[in-house]
Amino acid sequence: MIDLAHPRDLVMIGAIFGLAAFIWSGWAQETPPKALVWRLVLAGLGLAGLALAVPSILTAIGNWSEPSAFTTGTSAFTLYLIVFWAEVIIGAVASFFLIRTGQTENIAPLILAIVGIHFFALAVVFGQSVLHVAGLLLTIVAVVAFILPRETAAPSFWCGILGAPVFFGIGLWCLLAGRSALAAG
Repeated sequence: MIDLAHPRDLVMIGAIFGLAAFIWSGWAQETPPKALVWRLVLAGLGLAGLALAVPSILTAIGNWSEPSAFTTGTSAFTLYLIVFWAEVIIGAVASFFLIRTGQTENIAPLILAIVGIHFFALAVVFGQSVLHVAGLLLTIVAVVAFILPRETAAPSFWCGILGAPVFFGIGLWCLLAGRSALAAG
């Protein structure tokens, strides 16, 4: 599930996923349920994301000379660039359409679905099956967030409350595996 061949990549996944947990828990603050407990849970998820991102970033910086699977000139890297730019364009065009049609509440699930789908390409680039798991779970969260009742909370809330723990859990798993592999040297 986790390939230890490139531990720096795993640590960077921890950093990026920690920031993603922070960002998605923040977006979820847009329109959560009325009870204060939900804002506190979201704040906790955001702090957990930062607590994951900071040591991950510091560990990555300290080990930047370690090899990475993210190498320019490979077919996997070319695939990633194609998928990345296609997603950016699709996300921008679809978000513009949603704004123009007064469906702004659907932007969060759309973006989370795109983020989830892009992890399937990243799994190929990095050779990390755990990114397939992240992609599957986040895409499911996006679909669930789209269909859950909007009278209770906005789709952005569902994306954050369900997606942030996915980012945090997989990010922490990658950080711990990467740090362990770096220590084993």
